[in-house]
Amino acid sequence: MEFGLFVQGYVPAARAKADPEAEHKALIEETEYVIQADRSGFKYAWASEHHFLEEYSHLSANDVFLGYLAHATDRIHLGSGIFNPLAPVNHPVKVAEKVAMLDHLSGGRFEFGSGRGAGSHEILGFMPGVTDMNHTKELWEETIAEFPKMWLQDEYVGFKGKHWELPPRKVLPKPYGKAHPPMWYAAGSPSSYAMAARKGLGVLGFSVQKVSDMEWVLESYKSAVKDAEPVGAFVNDNVMVTSTAICAETHQKAVEIAVGGGLNYLQSLLFRYHDTFPRPEGIPEWPELLPEYTEELIELLIAEELMICGDPDEVLRQCKRWEQAGADQLSFGLPVGISREDTLTTIELIGEHVIPKIDTDPVHRTTRFRRAAG
Repeated sequence: MEFGLFVQGYVPAARAKADPEAEHKALIEETEYVIQADRSGFKYAWASEHHFLEEYSHLSANDVFLGYLAHATDRIHLGSGIFNPLAPVNHPVKVAEKVAMLDHLSGGRFEFGSGRGAGSHEILGFMPGVTDMNHTKELWEETIAEFPKMWLQDEYVGFKGKHWELPPRKVLPKPYGKAHPPMWYAAGSPSSYAMAARKGLGVLGFSVQKVSDMEWVLESYKSAVKDAEPVGAFVNDNVMVTSTAICAETHQKAVEIAVGGGLNYLQSLLFRYHDTFPRPEGIPEWPELLPEYTEELIELLIAEELMICGDPDEVLRQCKRWEQAGADQLSFGLPVGISREDTLTTIELIGEHVIPKIDTDPVHRTTRFRRAAG
């Protein structure tokens, strides 16, 4: 199993109120986390694309963010988590161009994750009047198979669909090398995992449950991907799952950091904006918040395998559970409201004590798929 980091420009109101430069500092700090993850042996870093989601995610221009990181890092693969390829949001040709350009700037380290937006607040900003959020599925389905054609055909044959069209044109630049970047899909439900598998796409599992509840979903993906008819040049047989992670020198220190991190606020914001996700029982409607997390609740979340938290040996055991469940990549959502120093410590400790004991392959999984296709 490989390891990644996920950043999204989290700027909670309390931080913004206390510091007029909070937004700037949050974005710059998140570049630091990716740079440290590169040094610490993480193989992937994912950056969100969200719009209008105050507090929850201020990382809207992730292509610019990733372009900076392409120069500031050496080995880590940089991924869009996601680029939104729906024509009313980003014209598909411009998405294809951005992916290829980032592939060059990173020396072939780019990973193309796509998706359909976070929820009604974001989607309706670009598509006012839409009453069914499933409308975005139709736009995405129409578009996703066109990207490999734009990258690999000398002159793209063009496209005329229901939602966008383009006459024959040379789409430039072409990706770095003979193949194209690995393709992923941000999935929030078991049916989405199966759909991605059939198309030969890796899954970015940004909304996951505890390990035991996800095992059958991972198994179903692995079964379906065997018969994939890939939309691209190769099958990206890959499932990435996300988890909160806090690692400290001692268990008690890690729990104390978690209690002070305001995790309930971030979780409440998630369900405020991601209103297309199934809402678990007991999740209040915004602006009502989840109760503040106590030490007892943190211990329960750890026991129920709903967060990774503890000293390095404990975190190693918790990560191994995801490996046993069949995850190909475990990506940690950072920051979660904890300090810059504690976040960097988490990255450093995981890099020193956890990753070398689980990920012993020096080559990225997606690199092997890409090389075989090219």
